[in-house]
Amino acid sequence: MSTIDWIVLFGTLLTIAAYGVYKTYKQNSLDSYLRGKNSMNWWTIGLSIMATQASAITFLSTPGQAYEDGMRFIQFYFGLPLAMIIISVSFIPIYYKLKVYTAYEYLENRFDLKTRTLASLLFIIQRGLGAGITIYAPAIILSTLLGWNLTWTNILIGTLVIAYTVSGGTEAVSITQKQQMAVMMGGMILAGIIVINMLPISFQEALHVAGSMDKLNMVNFEFDLADRYNIWSGMTAAVFLFLGYFGTDQSQVQRYLSGQTLSQSRMGLIMNGFLKIPMQFVILFIGVMVFVFYQFYQPPVVFNQVQTEKLRTSEYAGDFEALEDKYSENFEVSKASYLELLSAIEQKDETTESRVKENLKSLKIEQNKIRDEVKDLIVTNDPVAETRDTDYVFMRFVMDNLPKGIIGLLFAVIFSAAMSSSASELNSLGSTSTIDLYKRSIKKDGSDRHYLHSSKFFTAFWGVGAILFATYASLFENLIQAVNLLGSLFYGTILGIFIVGFFMKWIKGQAVFLGALGSQALIFLIHFRNGEGLFGFVWDIGFLWYNAIGCLAVMLFGAIFQLFIKK
Repeated sequence: MSTIDWIVLFGTLLTIAAYGVYKTYKQNSLDSYLRGKNSMNWWTIGLSIMATQASAITFLSTPGQAYEDGMRFIQFYFGLPLAMIIISVSFIPIYYKLKVYTAYEYLENRFDLKTRTLASLLFIIQRGLGAGITIYAPAIILSTLLGWNLTWTNILIGTLVIAYTVSGGTEAVSITQKQQMAVMMGGMILAGIIVINMLPISFQEALHVAGSMDKLNMVNFEFDLADRYNIWSGMTAAVFLFLGYFGTDQSQVQRYLSGQTLSQSRMGLIMNGFLKIPMQFVILFIGVMVFVFYQFYQPPVVFNQVQTEKLRTSEYAGDFEALEDKYSENFEVSKASYLELLSAIEQKDETTESRVKENLKSLKIEQNKIRDEVKDLIVTNDPVAETRDTDYVFMRFVMDNLPKGIIGLLFAVIFSAAMSSSASELNSLGSTSTIDLYKRSIKKDGSDRHYLHSSKFFTAFWGVGAILFATYASLFENLIQAVNLLGSLFYGTILGIFIVGFFMKWIKGQAVFLGALGSQALIFLIHFRNGEGLFGFVWDIGFLWYNAIGCLAVMLFGAIFQLFIKK
């Protein structure tokens, strides 16, 4: 990081945070603080919704996901437009008609207080943990890459977010997210252009290389419950996840409840539905181009440089150097094979093309074995070392290859994304804690000003809690999967309560409450016994399906309990 990179990084972050405080610090009522005076137009809502979902994890993990697994992750988003249309038709009109501050207020109107409280608590548990991961995810990567202390990196991100979110509430979150989205997408598109220009081959040849290694396979029609990403999970299980996230998660509901009109909110959601897929395509494609780049310029054996540097100074340094030499030999042979492949494609020599492709796949298997041996050495040297390095791929590429100034901008992208998602989460946790728990069940006769201060207190409280959780968290297999898993454990049950409320009018509060408890217990059972089973029955279910199972279980259990209650 050069001086200009540090200036770009901190200049961007401090400007955005200061702008949010300056524009919104005069919030003097609970309504303006939680709903932003209903002043947001549709494109501000759309950008705010996208920025809330596009956390730092998106920009850290998604390129690495594509580097390892290709473009098939995009199938996860195929059901998003359908979910946005369903929410626009079914969910938003009810929220607007009741003039609610939170989604969970509706549940007391439809069922009873305990059902509202249960849904609020489920949201607070999963979103409180999610806020910690949202801060922790970029902090652990950035602290490693920049050599910063992890705790202080967590505190830096968390403090900036707390400052303008507590100050300006919903409006501060929404207006800062416009600037953050500009930085995020501008920085990523610029990075993509630079990556393509740095390739030693033409763009068309780069596509041939990516295609030969199955990195461009965007659609998989094979039905497999254990497979997280195929067309069936994207158009069914993921739709339930999106309905739960965008329709019942207060961090998203609060974005469109601040709209000027019902139509503006609907247009903002639809905008998100149709722009999110191209956005994810761009980010995944950048990861694929980084993969192509590293087929012609030798990549590190392990992208987490801190761990490899420790290995160099350990008693296993000789073993590591021997494995590096093997890796270099493999790379040179692989590079020559790619050049042979491109020549065969140009000459339309299908026999040679087929032979070289098989050879490349064998070389890739050998390369992965060498990487696994290096990771085993890392763990032998340091038993608590982290060896999963997919999340380091993109930013390692940035630091090693991009010009001064651009490196700082790309780090600003990651920090901005962390801030945008964290701000929405803390804002929603503050409002839910105030409206659904504190105001409704603890102190019912406070003044508007009292609840305004309470909401700011809870926002700050959850901010500090997220920082503490981030400080003591541990890395998952892949950060973007960790966030989707955490949501999938709870969204199905919450969504099921709302679906019963909207469409199964004959089911009452007691039945849906018991049904929700049963559904949540079932999801925990499926998850914690996944791959092992129970009583001789073994199952292996991808976590995206938890959303559909949880929702349908609430509907089924609720119906059964209602029949017994009637009798």
